[in-house]
Amino acid sequence: MRLGTTEERAVPQQITPEPPHDCALCPRLVAYRNENKRAEPGWYNGAVGSFGEETARLLIVGLAPGRGGANRTGRPFTGDYAGDLLYATLLDFGFAEGSYQARPDDGLELRDCMITNAVRCVPPENKPTGVEISTCRQFFSARMETLPNLSVILALGRIAHDQTLSALALRKSAFKFGHGARHELGGGRLLFDSFHCSRYNTNTGRLTTEMFHAVFDAIRRELDQMPPRA
Repeated sequence: MRLGTTEERAVPQQITPEPPHDCALCPRLVAYRNENKRAEPGWYNGAVGSFGEETARLLIVGLAPGRGGANRTGRPFTGDYAGDLLYATLLDFGFAEGSYQARPDDGLELRDCMITNAVRCVPPENKPTGVEISTCRQFFSARMETLPNLSVILALGRIAHDQTLSALALRKSAFKFGHGARHELGGGRLLFDSFHCSRYNTNTGRLTTEMFHAVFDAIRRELDQMPPRA
């Protein structure tokens, strides 16, 4: 059989920065999503897209949608405790305007900032597998490529940290995760780390509001010294 004709060649599919609502790439996540649909048919129950400005210099990377948070509302970090702390902090440091009311139609707008997740669909027990993280990386990589002014990435937790390094083809051993750590990634980009702003981390004292604010204070100072976005 002769190969190489237009009809016989596989045409590469362009990867978009946001997966479809009913993304079917990860069977376990699809099964869990279907469980949630049956239990809560009025919820969003799908792959959650990024939120913010395409001209943003700051990209915040979370772990994955929370079952009763972004999986319910359809907007990252909206509807659970992690969002309460994150959005209040963004407002305090000038990365958001408006009023956060834990719903996607509250009118809140991000400024010079975008929020996304390492994994776009809610995982059981908030624990994606390594295969699921790798599978979703294509969307995360495409998301970064569409941000022309991207200068600072904030990883909320180790999985977000590792996903960022893998997407940029950087060695994890050269950039060790640590709360408050600052990493120079090359090309004028910086990576900051923070413990995830989850209720568990704040309730146990692993992350305090002051610790979280200190990271954003460092990011704010870095961005204020950089050229303005195009």
